[in-house]
Amino acid sequence: MKLEFASSARSTVGLEWEIMLADPASGDLVGRAPELLAALERESADERHTVTGELLTNTIEVTSGIGDSVAHAVDDIANAITSVRSATDPAGIELLSAGSHPFAQWFDQQVSDKSRYHTLIERTQWWGRNMMIWGIHVHIGVEDHRKVFPLINALAGYLPHLQALAASSPFWAGERTGYASNRALVFQQLPTAGLPWPLHDWSQYESYLEDMVRTGVMEDATEVRWDIRPAPRWGTIEVRACDGLSTLPELASVAALVQVLVEHFSRQLDEGRTLPELPAWFHRENKWRAARYGLDARVIVDSAGTQRPVREHLTETLESLAPVAVELGCGREFGGVGTILEGGASYARQLAVADAAGGDLTAVVQHLIREFRSGPESSTDED
Repeated sequence: MKLEFASSARSTVGLEWEIMLADPASGDLVGRAPELLAALERESADERHTVTGELLTNTIEVTSGIGDSVAHAVDDIANAITSVRSATDPAGIELLSAGSHPFAQWFDQQVSDKSRYHTLIERTQWWGRNMMIWGIHVHIGVEDHRKVFPLINALAGYLPHLQALAASSPFWAGERTGYASNRALVFQQLPTAGLPWPLHDWSQYESYLEDMVRTGVMEDATEVRWDIRPAPRWGTIEVRACDGLSTLPELASVAALVQVLVEHFSRQLDEGRTLPELPAWFHRENKWRAARYGLDARVIVDSAGTQRPVREHLTETLESLAPVAVELGCGREFGGVGTILEGGASYARQLAVADAAGGDLTAVVQHLIREFRSGPESSTDED
């Protein structure tokens, strides 16, 4: 199966952010995306962003245009949110983002009326109905398809770092899971989801797709749901490992880290260097550790099995790649990764709110609603 990889400008940025719709009083999810999208369609279209529905009617997704910088793409997302609020505020709908909703139940949710969603649910049954998960996707432009899989294989070593920074699903259906990112382990239950297969060139990917289509596993490349995958239509690498970021500044920071890592490894390829790769079994262990422990995880960082605290390894990465961030014009956003390391990721903030409220998960939802409007809340904000 021959698959064209679209022409794309190097290290450009595209962002997708899945957002929950909630009742402002109860904090529970509301399946009002269809009416919300209908209201937005009546407004003038903005060429730089889109607002669409998702698997469940309790969700919308906002998408940026192609940004020549992280700031450019983030501005698109901010404008999209402003547009969405023009419809949600009068309708009495609140917005929030995290990898999971603290207490909502799957059986109360409605599937969006699209054939591809109904097909997914018919095939996956209970697991499909339990996909009450929200994430962010970061697209980075790659100028040559021959770079795609070397870059993916090298970036896979940083998926646990990104997963830990974005971890925001410590609760599931009213229970405290003990995981920083329960979403990461739920999502991989879907066919074709989870860590990427260790492919090494574009022809191997084409062969994989041919096998999957021929055996009825999928219809086309859009149904590859790996944690990091090629996006041939856009000419990008798409990182999908992250929970929904709870605030716009955190989204910008994670996007900047992805952009800088891609550019860093792309430069190494330009120099004729072989990029680092880890064995598949180390990737699998790293994913579990990041899901379980978040920023307190120890991750395996090389093929020799060297283990490092993820905070420490991220700090070193920030120091070594800061010049690349400056050259790409995302130094401020890249520096925001350090702010997450210092202040804690969303999962830790949610747990602190729950503890302070005696386990009341409605308080966690209200906290997430406030954060989505105003940015991360410190511990003093909760006192």
